[in-house]
Amino acid sequence: MAAEISYVTTEEQLQKALDIRNNVFVIEQQVPADIEIDQYDIISPDVHHVLLSKDGQAVATGRLIYYTKDTAKMQRIAVLKSHRAFGYGRVLLLAMEERARELGLAYSVLDAQCQAQKFYEKLGYEVISEEPFYDADILHVRMQKSL
Repeated sequence: MAAEISYVTTEEQLQKALDIRNNVFVIEQQVPADIEIDQYDIISPDVHHVLLSKDGQAVATGRLIYYTKDTAKMQRIAVLKSHRAFGYGRVLLLAMEERARELGLAYSVLDAQCQAQKFYEKLGYEVISEEPFYDADILHVRMQKSL
């Protein structure tokens, strides 16, 4: 069975997304739980959560918010450790970009962990921050791509 993309519309789906993020960010990367969850972790027309499932199990997630009038900000992109290196991160991000285009947005911006910078560069993102910066005690760079 191929990977399946779904857009979060129920509290149950949102909880699956939050569970993936808890595994990746809080448990694996030691991000404090109180800063991992924020005001965008709701079901709203202004926030677009995406789930990627394989064989009926949610294994990756990300969310898209409006950054500026023509730019999406891709956030909280996470793939369960057991499902990395299978291309799911790429499929997820491409689906998020497609959603941004459907919303009429022309650009995508994201804050990439430095260890993932090459992954995003392969998908057409370019670094736009002058220097790496810390977010949740993890070095990041801001990256952008035309959609």
